[in-house]
Amino acid sequence: MKRNIAIVCGGDSSEYAVSLRSAEGLKSFFDDEKYNTYKVMIRSNDWHVMLDNGKKAQIDRKDFTFIEDGKTVFFDYAYITIHGTPGENGLLQGYFDLINLPYSTSGVLVEALTFNKFVCNQYLRSFGVRVGESVLIRKMDATKVDEKAIEEAVGIPCFVKPVAGGSSFGVTKVKERDHLAPAIRTALLENSDVMVEGFIKGIEVTQGIYKTQDKTVVFPATEVVTHNEFFDFDAKYNGQVEEITPARISEDTAARLSKVTEAIYDILNANGIIRVDYIISKEDGEDKINMIEVNTTPGMTTTSFIPQQVRAAGLQMKDVLTDIVENQFC
Repeated sequence: MKRNIAIVCGGDSSEYAVSLRSAEGLKSFFDDEKYNTYKVMIRSNDWHVMLDNGKKAQIDRKDFTFIEDGKTVFFDYAYITIHGTPGENGLLQGYFDLINLPYSTSGVLVEALTFNKFVCNQYLRSFGVRVGESVLIRKMDATKVDEKAIEEAVGIPCFVKPVAGGSSFGVTKVKERDHLAPAIRTALLENSDVMVEGFIKGIEVTQGIYKTQDKTVVFPATEVVTHNEFFDFDAKYNGQVEEITPARISEDTAARLSKVTEAIYDILNANGIIRVDYIISKEDGEDKINMIEVNTTPGMTTTSFIPQQVRAAGLQMKDVLTDIVENQFC
């Protein structure tokens, strides 16, 4: 019998629309001969399934079931593609743990850790992963920020970003010290904590990876070239970027990058597909790999990085997704 897969999308962040696009991509990627897929949309207290006939069926949150044609439908697995809360910060994972439903992401602790960019970077730094200098600013302290001290700590230019969130919402590249305060206010609209991170000049790359009980698959890295100030929302979703897979880096650097990506996956004890963003800088003629952030629910539209990298690796998305799902049932 086919397994019933819930493609869980939506969420309560600014990335709601991005999540719906990822759900559409995933639905097209899954192997229809092996799985029945349903889009489950979550927003605040509204949890429902979008049926093929265009109607909605409400999810019973006691056991994550729904009624179709008078029969109760149970899910075997949840593929979480919510970018932001509650799918990328451990909340939804805790719910699925309580009802014993397998899911595609890492567990509660890993999701909570990686959702906070500042905490995640400091944690990985302690294992020897190279990250940029950064400063944490909490909302209660935002009105008494010492801009000179921030400049001394991380330098100018720098990036001001919410510690939790994605798709570059609330992110500003700051080129002058007196622009720090308005950038911090912008970031606070997305999250109560703000991270000011030093600018690292270099090549921006991103790399996906997943593991099963019997294999490790590190995808070819993608080089991100944008003519905007940085890889912002327009660059990501409105075509203002060039994405080159595999990245134009040396074989040695590519090999070292793959080792770092695999090490991060193991340090976190991750599950499913994750994607790690980097800046490759030059120091004394040598490529240095600087981690920027970890994405545990990467975008899954047909043009997103992971599908690009899967194609570049000579693989098919339906086989990758089958690997990830079936690994939970071994």
